[in-house]
Amino acid sequence: MHRLLRTTCVVLLALFIGTICGCAVRSQTSQDKDVKGPLGPARDLGSVEIDQYEGKPLTDFKALPDNSVRGPQSVDLSAYRLVIDGAVRSPQRLTYAEVLSHTRYQKLITLHCVEGWDATGLFEGVLMRDLLALAGPLPSAVTVIFHGQDDYTTSLPLATVLDRNLLLAYRVNNNDLIARNGYPFQLAAEDKWGYKWCKWVVRIELSTDPDYKGFWERQGYGNDAEVNPGPTSDP
Repeated sequence: MHRLLRTTCVVLLALFIGTICGCAVRSQTSQDKDVKGPLGPARDLGSVEIDQYEGKPLTDFKALPDNSVRGPQSVDLSAYRLVIDGAVRSPQRLTYAEVLSHTRYQKLITLHCVEGWDATGLFEGVLMRDLLALAGPLPSAVTVIFHGQDDYTTSLPLATVLDRNLLLAYRVNNNDLIARNGYPFQLAAEDKWGYKWCKWVVRIELSTDPDYKGFWERQGYGNDAEVNPGPTSDP
């Protein structure tokens, strides 16, 4: 009898601890239940790359084809500043460390390329929502334009960036991004085709132009770029 009671107590204690840990690891924002965080020390697994998450296989992003316009870029962190400007109240110039000082989140996201392949990764980064709040978008701002180190540009509606809690990512699969993957920052534009996933982000511009078109959009690619478009989305 005493042994049964001890066993029951151990099981209940384990379930209690597991519940507490689960809350710490899997806490979610009220805006988007796919956002997991904030991350505490228990989430930090060093720099060991992972190839699966919650039983789902992850893609080796280092092995993906490089389809950037000018090839992988080299960014000097000592001189790097992330500029947030345009239709904002308070333009920002943030160091790499200042960006990383914001609460970190993780999302399991699949990147879909128009070339016919896809890749799934556990992305870690900061919410675009938090970064834009620093600059204070003006009421007239409707579009967010992303500028890469290679002068590549693309854009998304401000409402999409906020409503979907998009990440500005700096890690994938528990490793820092490498140059070919967009180091130091890549926009993880989930549910959008890969040409919206701007790499080597150096500037985030708020614009009053609802029809701005980036590099590939000017070549004829749809500006909506929704992977699973609804009846009102661009083809």
